[in-house]
Amino acid sequence: MVIDGRKVKKMSAIATVSSKFQISIPKEVREHLALRPGEKVAFIAKPEGFLIVRVPKREDLAGIARGANTEGYRDRNDRY
Repeated sequence: MVIDGRKVKKMSAIATVSSKFQISIPKEVREHLALRPGEKVAFIAKPEGFLIVRVPKREDLAGIARGANTEGYRDRNDRY
């Protein structure tokens, strides 16, 4: 299966929506995403359906842009 131009593993996991519109994430999906109880996930709309991704914790994002090229970076001061 191809999503966003990338070949991804096709999963056959199915979940049922409860009367409260809740679903249990199938074990295969939980293991693939390495989800832990209490973690948050985001649902991203795609033409093929929805993409479920783990929401990173703030501390996991620390240093993510280290070494990025800041040449041509626009600051607020250049907008006035």
